[in-house]
Amino acid sequence: MEQRELCPRLSKAMDLIGKRWVGLILYELLDGPQRFNQMQADLPISGRLLSERLKELEKEEIVNRHVYTEIPVRVEYSLTEKGMNLKNTIDEIEKWSKEWL
Repeated sequence: MEQRELCPRLSKAMDLIGKRWVGLILYELLDGPQRFNQMQADLPISGRLLSERLKELEKEEIVNRHVYTEIPVRVEYSLTEKGMNLKNTIDEIEKWSKEWL
């Protein structure tokens, strides 16, 4: 059987998307901008880990962090265009999981 060489970009994508909770965070943000506290309430994840994952996604320009200069300060997270391009992939994974898991 022929051995296929791993594509470094696919490997990086799988490392990023495959991290624990990242898929669910992205799924949550597909519905539109979310405040940190709302995501924390919706997901079974600690605030520290949620913050860490959001920072990683922001660094990769998949998630946008918008700070509103209000009192108290309001911070919302949303998907960038790059992040929204994952919608079809996430939808297909959801479809596959409903059929096979």
